[in-house]
Amino acid sequence: MAVSDTTTRTQAEVGRYVSDALRDRYFAACDAVYALGVPALDETDVETSFGTTRVYRYGPADPAARSRTPVVLVHGAGSCSAMWYPNTAALSADRPVYAIDTPGDPGRSVQRAPIHEPAHAAQWLDETLAGLGLDRVHLVGSSYGGWLVLNQAHRRPGRLASVTPLDPGGLEKVGLRFFVWIFVSLFATFAPKVFRPRLAAWLEQPVLVVPELRAMIRSGVRAYRIRRPAPLPLSEDELRTIRTPLYLVLGKRSLLVHPQRQVERVPRLVPGARAEIVSETGHGPQIDHADMVNDRIRGFLNSVD
Repeated sequence: MAVSDTTTRTQAEVGRYVSDALRDRYFAACDAVYALGVPALDETDVETSFGTTRVYRYGPADPAARSRTPVVLVHGAGSCSAMWYPNTAALSADRPVYAIDTPGDPGRSVQRAPIHEPAHAAQWLDETLAGLGLDRVHLVGSSYGGWLVLNQAHRRPGRLASVTPLDPGGLEKVGLRFFVWIFVSLFATFAPKVFRPRLAAWLEQPVLVVPELRAMIRSGVRAYRIRRPAPLPLSEDELRTIRTPLYLVLGKRSLLVHPQRQVERVPRLVPGARAEIVSETGHGPQIDHADMVNDRIRGFLNSVD
């Protein structure tokens, strides 16, 4: 194969922005969402085999708490670390917090090599943690990020103190109902403002009533071509390999998983795992019930420590 053919194929297999102008517009929308939460102490770039990973660090005011086991946040598909704005202040109150932009999704990470396999995703995350100098972390992941933390606990658990998947992928095959919800939710972002609160309640989609989130999602869809591994469900045998302390949080009306089935199944397969269903929410418990979920995550982390 000619060098140019190889280069073209590689470029098609990595996430990329359509244009500089759309990228800059997306970054501005992200910054508006970041501004809804507590400011990051700093940002850093970590070089990995797959590209450059952007990481945002948040920290406790109490110097004594800075030595506690940190939390690492992994966002959902088609998003970036800005989605954690309802959670960073509470989670960083008593320990350091790092929020990672996943290569292959819109954000400020720069993907240079394909990450098509679950093993590659685990390698990328392990290299990122190593580049940050973190030997022991609590991983918290939402949706697709929830699959990434489950995948990490199965494939490369050496640095993990615990994992907290929030309404995650990776527990069962994604059904048509979830894709329909995603499509309808995206279409609803174009609805007139007067209809958005009712649509948000019907779809359980907070993006519709938070203007900054709505602008970020819409601009991300236009600006970026996503390339990342599919969140293949872990088999029961793979789930049985997990020995990392695990706290599973599901939305009662989740369309990604069947909550009651998984809240019974996961503790049966993963020794010592905790599982909980949050009522009055669908796929975003950490947004819809941020205070409660933040408190329960902190309680779990403290119990592990």
